[in-house]
Amino acid sequence: MNKIKEMPESERPRERLLNFGASTLSEAQLLAIIIRTGSGNKNALSLAMELLNKFGSLKAIDRASINELKSLKGLGKAKIAQIKASLELGKRLFSEKSDYHIGFNKSIEVFQYLQSKLKGLKQEKFISLILDVKNRLIKEQEVTTGILNESLIHPREAFREAIKEAGASVIFVHNHPSGDPEPSQKDIEITERLAKTGEIIGIKVLDHIIIAENSFISIKDRGYL
Repeated sequence: MNKIKEMPESERPRERLLNFGASTLSEAQLLAIIIRTGSGNKNALSLAMELLNKFGSLKAIDRASINELKSLKGLGKAKIAQIKASLELGKRLFSEKSDYHIGFNKSIEVFQYLQSKLKGLKQEKFISLILDVKNRLIKEQEVTTGILNESLIHPREAFREAIKEAGASVIFVHNHPSGDPEPSQKDIEITERLAKTGEIIGIKVLDHIIIAENSFISIKDRGYL
């Protein structure tokens, strides 16, 4: 396989990006820029194509473990770190708040806002969305990561940033890595506990939304809140 620098300039991923923009590049070409160099008789583009063929999609590459990625000959720790970092930047950019206020009036709006951040995670993540009096987002707080229980989701931590930011209300969100958004009894008990705490401190709990792979459930819509 020829080195990328030996290819016609119009076919080289980096030059094509600089001349025509990133949107004109294929996923393999974009990955080749991130990988930078090849290995053995494979150039970076060939390695990128093998990576996509092996895992099937960028989403699958993102979910793959370090050891799974290392199983592809030519991918070392440095290249894997570059790939993982670039995919994480993409997810953060997608979920980054714009200059204008994001507002939440329906549970599906919360799902759409956080789905990309929570999708594919192997651990449960509990998030608090702190809102103003018009249900506009003030701040997003990650409360904890791990199996949810009452000791981890302590009201002090769940409401800490909301109190600091003078929030009027909060929406709690967590993911179910199993892919089933159905709330457990523990989810309902934690919600009730947090709602009672919110009443005492004057910060209303508007909802607790559970997000799975491509679906969600609102505990409020279910009548538990």
